[in-house]
Amino acid sequence: MENRGHEAHPPGGGRLEWIDVARGIGIVAVVAGHVWTRGGLRDAMYSFHMPLFFLLSGLLSRPQPARRFTRRQLASQMRPYAAFLILLILTDQVVETMKGGRPIFHDWPGDLAPIALGGSWLRGPFTIFWFVPCLMMARILFNMVLARWPDPLDRRWALLMLPVLLIAYGAGQCTSLSPLGLLTVPMALVLLWVGAAWQRVDWRSWMLAPLVPLSLAGLTALLPTLNMKAADYGWPLLSIASAMATSFLLFRLSVRIAPFGGWIAAIGRASLVVMYLHVAVIHYLSPYMAKPWLLVQALLIPLAAYYLIRAVPGAQRIFL
Repeated sequence: MENRGHEAHPPGGGRLEWIDVARGIGIVAVVAGHVWTRGGLRDAMYSFHMPLFFLLSGLLSRPQPARRFTRRQLASQMRPYAAFLILLILTDQVVETMKGGRPIFHDWPGDLAPIALGGSWLRGPFTIFWFVPCLMMARILFNMVLARWPDPLDRRWALLMLPVLLIAYGAGQCTSLSPLGLLTVPMALVLLWVGAAWQRVDWRSWMLAPLVPLSLAGLTALLPTLNMKAADYGWPLLSIASAMATSFLLFRLSVRIAPFGGWIAAIGRASLVVMYLHVAVIHYLSPYMAKPWLLVQALLIPLAAYYLIRAVPGAQRIFL
């Protein structure tokens, strides 16, 4: 019996709760992986947490006019990027000065260059800022091809993605420098395509047989884990395939728990704000809190900021 459990676009438009649930699970995994910086839990989270977001974005993709889509992406993604970056730079200046320390960016105007380059030049509370420009650029490029080949199961996609995959692995071997996270764009493109293709595949119960062991191999660190910011994708094909397997299983779980997953869906709706702010919370509070409490604060403080942004007139346009 067919079961389109990962349907991405509800009939007549609207919002699917399972998408927010999947985002919520993903962002909790991202935060946990930054709270526990070593050990089994960290390795489990890093085995899938960033690929999940690229796959989900691909699953939600539909072909759009390339020029209009590019303009909209640049405006809607880089404005919050700049706003949160400026906000955290100002926060770091105040907090570190109050603590008697030295702000991360203290050599002005020399620090303007690494701030503009972003990506691997950003560290500490800014370390996650590689993700949004990487995703944005990958989505722009992906949409350009999707507008020409709207069916991701078209064999021309596979022929195109093979050299892109080789570039992804080769680039990570050649350098760790990644302005605006662009080093990760080739692998992001592959994940967007896989996500878009997954949308076209009907879920069948037999899929559990290959997906579960492949997922467990990554979650238990039998396979080397991922560090997508540094374009470190573990063992070729296997580690990234494990991330896909875990993500697909979590998508399936999200569909099942969506009717009663309100709290995790709420976190999912706030995932962009959580993505930008959670590392700063961890950075400033980690000396004073045990890790479980730190995880709670790294979720609740950005969640509160999300609702504050929504409540303040004009703030949504800047930060969301």
